[in-house]
Amino acid sequence: MKYSGYMIDLDGTVYRGRERIPEAKDFVERLQKAQIPFLFLTNNTTKSPAAVCKNLAENHDIHATPEQVYTPSLATAAWIQQDCGGDAHGNSVYVIGEIGLKQAMLDVGLTFNEFDPEYVVVGLDYDVTYHKFELATLAIQRGGKFIGTNADTNLPNERGHVPGAGSVIALVERSTQQKAFYIGKPEKIIMEQGLRRMGLARDEVVMVGDNYKTDIQAGINANIDQLLVYTGISTHEFVAAQKIQPTHQVESLADWEV
Repeated sequence: MKYSGYMIDLDGTVYRGRERIPEAKDFVERLQKAQIPFLFLTNNTTKSPAAVCKNLAENHDIHATPEQVYTPSLATAAWIQQDCGGDAHGNSVYVIGEIGLKQAMLDVGLTFNEFDPEYVVVGLDYDVTYHKFELATLAIQRGGKFIGTNADTNLPNERGHVPGAGSVIALVERSTQQKAFYIGKPEKIIMEQGLRRMGLARDEVVMVGDNYKTDIQAGINANIDQLLVYTGISTHEFVAAQKIQPTHQVESLADWEV
């Protein structure tokens, strides 16, 4: 099956933390040689697109531009902007998250507010504290719209499967007794925004990822074909037990012809 464009997950698909996946580097280079457009569609909100590219280049010898990276940080900022009628200036947000998420909020004109913001955005935060959870909980109770960047409970890296954004968000969901409005994979919001970024139709693109619950489910939810690669989270046994099977499955990206 030939596709005009590829959406590609990062963690567990292109690399595992600092560990390289050589087949992924070769796969990306084959796309580049064939001049097939691709978008790294990651659920990682901790880094800016420029920082993602820097990490890819320096640690994995994979070369891309910031325009080829789309994150839930960008998708969340775009959604809030739309929710504000196209202009987020004059609105405020409280954020649990790293610099990539915070910068995306600032870039659309939002200001930070710990007390009574219009929006409360929760993502992965490597230095999360009880005090941050407390501020988020109280802000939501005061009426802030509760947004979760993505539901990933774990992230695959060189040490194993460590807690992801979904684990952080779950604590706020329990403390507020309110479910977050999710933006990232497996929601179709980020997928549809990714298609707009690429300028392609859903039937022209395939979503490549290692995690059935996020990457593959995102493709299913957005009616985009999926390619599951067994280099990260999901196992053969888990995938085989699912009612809806991925469009394609490969052991590694070396097994896929672009």
